[in-house]
Amino acid sequence: MNIEGTVLVGPDFEPVEGRVLIEDGTIQEIEETETGSDSIVLPAFVNAHTHLGDSIAKEAGAGLSLDELVAPPDGLKHRLLRSTPRETKIKAMGRSLQFMEQTGTAAFIEFREGDVDGVEMMYEAAKHREIDPVILGRESEAAMQRADGFGASGARDGDFDQLRNATRRAGKLFGIHTGERDPTDIHPALDLSPDFIVHMVHAESLHLERVADMHVPVVICPRSNLVTNVGVPPIRELAKRTTVALGTDNAMTNSPSMFREMEFAAKLSDLPDEEILAMATRNGAEIAGLNCGLIEPGRDAKLLELDGDSDNLCYAKDPVRAVVRRAGHSDIKRVIL
Repeated sequence: MNIEGTVLVGPDFEPVEGRVLIEDGTIQEIEETETGSDSIVLPAFVNAHTHLGDSIAKEAGAGLSLDELVAPPDGLKHRLLRSTPRETKIKAMGRSLQFMEQTGTAAFIEFREGDVDGVEMMYEAAKHREIDPVILGRESEAAMQRADGFGASGARDGDFDQLRNATRRAGKLFGIHTGERDPTDIHPALDLSPDFIVHMVHAESLHLERVADMHVPVVICPRSNLVTNVGVPPIRELAKRTTVALGTDNAMTNSPSMFREMEFAAKLSDLPDEEILAMATRNGAEIAGLNCGLIEPGRDAKLLELDGDSDNLCYAKDPVRAVVRRAGHSDIKRVIL
């Protein structure tokens, strides 16, 4: 199998006219050659932070504060999850996964409410899909053991030392929300030596330096932070210090579209477009331990082909900038997962 056009190659996403040679689901070679194709070929996205159980309640809770919306155990989302039939939750998550596939997402890191049964529901929703779930259980060690790791709500919500140690012994991924409402839970979260942290909206200078010293990756969700009125993360400052990835957060408040997240983050931070594209692809893959997110030999062939001659993308002078700031669902020719 081959795919050709302007290929965004390697860690710098260098635009190269040519074709990607694929065999048994693996990129074998990038052949530089004239193709006559208008396609733009890029790595499929990795959404590094989701709460897809919220798919049952899209656009619910307008005007509520962050705690009123999502704080455990009695935020609106938790009440709705408890009152919704199991099959409805599975179906709703499956519909979101289908949308994510259609919009070019190859994998996602899910913080999965509902203990062991919540993890099982996500596996069931994803079992007929091509998208790769990286599921972090919540609420118990048993949920962590059934999943790919543990996703903590935040250091102020409980003592996670034992769960962190159990996750480490199991060789699994440990992530935690922090700095979303205020800065007071950032140091306690970092004390757990997490594999990654989420949000960091209220990071201060000392927090930023500690993140750099510890080499802790950060997942940012700027659209979600704006909707919940907690502020926006210091994207440029974080990117100077560590690996930063993008997530779409709660399906209740945001479409799980990485196109929308990239465009918002790019225009908010004005970072180089290559950095933003890395946040949506290879950085999330790196956090999740996946072999995708880049177009280079040996990588999994999880790719996105855009129509560079669409009404939206035609005459674009910079393909990377066009992908990050302009492209969308309607420009997709093909998703290869």
